[in-house]
Amino acid sequence: MLVQEVEASVAADPTTEVAGLTDRDREILAFEKQWWKYAGSKEQAVRELFDMSATRYYQVLNALIDTPGALEHDPILVKRLRRMRATRQRSRTARRTDTPG
Repeated sequence: MLVQEVEASVAADPTTEVAGLTDRDREILAFEKQWWKYAGSKEQAVRELFDMSATRYYQVLNALIDTPGALEHDPILVKRLRRMRATRQRSRTARRTDTPG
């Protein structure tokens, strides 16, 4: 049922004709927009929906949010994901530079 809900949200979105995005790309963006609505872990939902490990999913997602097509498709989501990524990167960098050594 999880797959059908994501597919339905992609099909209901009138902007799915964005050049440069595959169906999977649009499904990933739709999933990121509403993954918290589903019971269970995100990693389990990723395995069920996209048949990939969580690590691979995040690699694909990070590459996807850097594309102009993704930004055009859902600018609010993509900008939010980019901000979250930048915050995590700054946090990791700060931890490395604060380590005595």
